[in-house]
Amino acid sequence: MPDMLVKLYELGDVHGPLKELEAKGVRVRRALPPERHIVVDWVRQHFSAGWASECEVAFGQVPVTCFIATSGQELLGFGCYDTTCKDFFGPTGVREDVRGRGIGKGLLLACLDAMRAQGYAYAIIGWAGPVEYYRKVVGATVIEGSSPGIYAGMLRSPS
Repeated sequence: MPDMLVKLYELGDVHGPLKELEAKGVRVRRALPPERHIVVDWVRQHFSAGWASECEVAFGQVPVTCFIATSGQELLGFGCYDTTCKDFFGPTGVREDVRGRGIGKGLLLACLDAMRAQGYAYAIIGWAGPVEYYRKVVGATVIEGSSPGIYAGMLRSPS
């Protein structure tokens, strides 16, 4: 899968989509350090040990570089940045039964907005699976020759 590039200076309004989610009872916010064990365990359970490892890195940053989507006390999704590499967005994931409701978009926009606020002009979406999705939502473009990129030779858990 290729990496993709996003022009953060052309990101546009992120607050409208986040307010729409909030009106539906979904809050997207930066995770808090005391939530680390809950979020990391949830990511491991719903996605993978590798993504849980990256999520742990996000909780070691100041400020925390992990955003979560919640409905009350229920965790619906997560998005991280600056974990595998500086200026990289990901990993990100939404619980399967609540996909298609704009939660992933909200997490993406919150993370990219935070990156923009930290002074990044561009963001790299590492190992982008849904290329067309990222192209449509944030105007991301494929970085030619980026597959497997930094992930070449990465150790993987046995299946």
